[in-house]
Amino acid sequence: MSVDIQKFAADELGGERLNQLIGARASFQVVGVADIGKVVEVIEGRIEKSDLECRVYTEYRSASLATIFSPAAIFGVGAAIGIAAHNLATYDPDYEIGKNKVTGTVTVKYMK
Repeated sequence: MSVDIQKFAADELGGERLNQLIGARASFQVVGVADIGKVVEVIEGRIEKSDLECRVYTEYRSASLATIFSPAAIFGVGAAIGIAAHNLATYDPDYEIGKNKVTGTVTVKYMK
């Protein structure tokens, strides 16, 4: 089952539009993002100003765990520990913000 998610270009997401989406507890995706860090910072700030919590993560980061069984196993274990610590620090967020530098997208999902 697929869920349609609203898609916006980064320049379409002004303060008022972001406030509407967050107020409606909507999930959405920002596409064609050149500066992912800046877009994430703006979205994260708006979520936190609404007294909601969020977790920011890199999509497909679990692929880094594949290195556990490679000769560079120490890096895979380190990645797993880092991911687990981050998830505990941001337990039960209202929103998850997924960064994907490969596709130039930021996916914002309402979790509750």
